[in-house]
Amino acid sequence: MLLFNGKESNPRSFLKAISWRTLGSIDTFILGMLFTSNLKAAGAIASTEVITKIFLYYFHERVWAQVSWGLPVLPPTQEAVAARPAEPAETTSPLA
Repeated sequence: MLLFNGKESNPRSFLKAISWRTLGSIDTFILGMLFTSNLKAAGAIASTEVITKIFLYYFHERVWAQVSWGLPVLPPTQEAVAARPAEPAETTSPLA
């Protein structure tokens, strides 16, 4: 499936999603407290959005893992060069 292939592994994308949402949820909690002055409401908002946004971020990462725009173009590695099928050697026919 297109979303599950890319330059980063699935566990790495998922761990990045969790770390980003932790930071985002702290921000959401603080903003919830500022706007509502209610600890319970701010906690409910932050705990709900953390779950939904982890999955949104994970899929966002998987889509971006498919996009090569903005990434440096790297020369082929030795392994990639060695793995390529050999070019057929030019042979000269004794009859030619």
